[in-house]
Amino acid sequence: MQGYLNEERRGAVLRSLRTDEGTLSRDYLAAARTVLRELVAMPDLVQRLPLERKAGGYTRNLLAGNEAVSVWAIVWAQGATTCIHDHHCSCCFGVVAGTITETWYRAIDVARAVPTEEQERQAGYVGCMLPSGPNIHRMRNLGAGDVITIHIYGFDHEAHASSIETEYTAVGG
Repeated sequence: MQGYLNEERRGAVLRSLRTDEGTLSRDYLAAARTVLRELVAMPDLVQRLPLERKAGGYTRNLLAGNEAVSVWAIVWAQGATTCIHDHHCSCCFGVVAGTITETWYRAIDVARAVPTEEQERQAGYVGCMLPSGPNIHRMRNLGAGDVITIHIYGFDHEAHASSIETEYTAVGG
């Protein structure tokens, strides 16, 4: 799947994300924001990629990755939703096309959480968080068409299947 971006562009993206402090630093978050701003500013490039799609769900497409970071294009079909979750690594994302709804939660115990805030993230939005959280959230496509987002995670895609550390069940809201 890493063939979606040519080798030169993949190398440039991965080099720009490398910091002396690793993926748990403010420098890394600044670098990830810069990369995401560049990618969301080129929606035609991303939308022309041969991205996999799944009716009713979301599909992760690996764009680039190494032992420290992975960059994914995620296509969200109408109605697609993640579980309520927190990450084991840094998590940055930008919206390329459409609107994704992000709901934030507060844990009330190790398995349950209550909603605290909900935001519609529109094309051009970029956000980043370190795993110092908790950063408990859920993402959903409540619109009529596909949404495309780019995610940069501070993990090796070959060592971990996902960036999700903990899943929660919603209580209230």
